[in-house]
Amino acid sequence: MTPPSTPVTRQGPVTVRVFTQQFSSTPRGARLARRLVLHQLDGWGVPHGSDASDTAALLVAELAANAVTHGRVPGRDFEVTVSLLGRTVRIEVSDTRDELRPPAPGAPRPAPQPLAETGRGMLLVEALADRWEVLDRAPVGKTVAAELHLAR
Repeated sequence: MTPPSTPVTRQGPVTVRVFTQQFSSTPRGARLARRLVLHQLDGWGVPHGSDASDTAALLVAELAANAVTHGRVPGRDFEVTVSLLGRTVRIEVSDTRDELRPPAPGAPRPAPQPLAETGRGMLLVEALADRWEVLDRAPVGKTVAAELHLAR
């Protein structure tokens, strides 16, 4: 006897593209992170100079600058992971500092002083990202993730 056959359903392949890299917790590391992410996105079909690429560049720059400025622990790197699933780019920046976290998405924030040089970064992230969140990182630290939906 032969076993009953199971009907085969055909699905298109699901491709997840992921880029992960550690960078030194310095302004130079933050700049390099932005440049490498843009290069990777271009290779995945998000053309350099497009609106999506420019928005991703701003998100990476801000999150990396925050990791370097507020999440820096001497001797520890920060990590950037970018993934492309369908038409969504997810940018994750992780550092090893637990105690300094941005307010949750949508949480009230004190207004930055008009002439202050800092304090607007997460406002930019909230305005540019379609979704963002702060996650715990095992064994130590945090990850700030931002998602960007690409236009068709």
